[in-house]
Amino acid sequence: MKIHLIAIGGSAMHNLAIALSEKGYEVSGSDDEIFEPSRSRLKRHGLLPTTMGWDVGRINKNLDAVILGMHARVDNPELKKAQELGLKIYSYPEYLYEQCKDKRRIVIAGSHGKTTVTAMVMHALRLNGIVFDYMVGAQVEGFDTMVRLSNDAQTTIFEGDEYYSSALDPRPKFHLYRPHVALITGIAWDHINIFPSFDNYVEQFRIFTKFIEPGGDMNYYANDPELARIVHHSTDIKHIRTIPYLTHPHRLHDGKTLLLTDQKQLVEVSFFGEHNMQNVSAALQICRSMGITDAQFYRAIVSFKGADKRLQTLTQNEHTHIFIDFAHSPSKVSATVKAVKHLYPSRTLVACLELHTFSSLSENFLAQYFQTMSAADIVWVYYNPETIRHKKLKSLEPETVYKAFGNPDMEVFTDSDTLLHKITATDWNNKNLLIMSSGNFNGIDFRKLFSN
Repeated sequence: MKIHLIAIGGSAMHNLAIALSEKGYEVSGSDDEIFEPSRSRLKRHGLLPTTMGWDVGRINKNLDAVILGMHARVDNPELKKAQELGLKIYSYPEYLYEQCKDKRRIVIAGSHGKTTVTAMVMHALRLNGIVFDYMVGAQVEGFDTMVRLSNDAQTTIFEGDEYYSSALDPRPKFHLYRPHVALITGIAWDHINIFPSFDNYVEQFRIFTKFIEPGGDMNYYANDPELARIVHHSTDIKHIRTIPYLTHPHRLHDGKTLLLTDQKQLVEVSFFGEHNMQNVSAALQICRSMGITDAQFYRAIVSFKGADKRLQTLTQNEHTHIFIDFAHSPSKVSATVKAVKHLYPSRTLVACLELHTFSSLSENFLAQYFQTMSAADIVWVYYNPETIRHKKLKSLEPETVYKAFGNPDMEVFTDSDTLLHKITATDWNNKNLLIMSSGNFNGIDFRKLFSN
């Protein structure tokens, strides 16, 4: 099979390229720019394009398929050439389904927690010797890539993202996977550029339930009001079995989190927070559907360290703990801030958030962040005006951001150097720092900063 990936440098696309190459396919790709770590990883696998930019000479009738990355535009010259030649063109999620359509498919969806739940499931299955294919949205310890596509696995685990599939395909990605087993962690409005109203956003999850295979299972967090409405009032779920789950029973002792099992045993884990107690309960549900016993699951989960940038520890000592987290939507920010403060109630918590996504930089959406960081003692919010211009959004004044969050002592930064100076000038004795973003604070290398 000869496959060409347009926009190969994306975090998802370059992992797919590596997975297909490891499966034995002949893979080529193109992009106008490729950043780290994608660049080094593609180079290591012999997949880095020799030149940057689009070249219609790469597109020919010998290609079996062209995969269109989410960041490629409709006027991309390589795409146009592929269309002229009548080649089969797939979006990223469409091709994943094509690869796994004859396998048992498990899809983990939701506005928050889906990456962590997927990572927990992958960790437990790996340690229990179960072979499976997967796609997950972050690097997971013990796995070389974020995508695996094989000839031997009978089951595929997909993280089900609700963002659109490609420039040619506006369908949410998770609508394309058609799971036999589905799980939804919860629903909280996000992606305002794609779903302009909360009702429209919720509707995507209701539609998702229609694509669950007949006789399949839908696991859902029972205390989410929107999910409860879908389960109790939708006529689209009569063909499936609905299985609720709750927050996992747990205790906190000396700053440690202990899971309480059905057998009244205590299992110490390294992750924490109410949201992660929901996540581990969700992962347990999925693992049960895979034939993993509870005892096997708990033996595995004690060594789970989390997915990349999901309440990840950058550094710590007896006085300070520095975390970095992917949290950017209001529900994620609120849950993450509460979790850290609850674990360290006597330490001053400094919560530092970058507004980076289309939604978070939209004035009409900012009100969703009201009081989401109220559990923190000190609140810093940063945004880059250049990012706003790049996304072609209305400019934001710091006062607008300040009012939206509703934190009286909050500081708003629009210059990363000023923020960096604030961080380095702060006495971190008896303080914790929680860094939250899906971006990079205009190039601040926090790992390097706190490794010194």
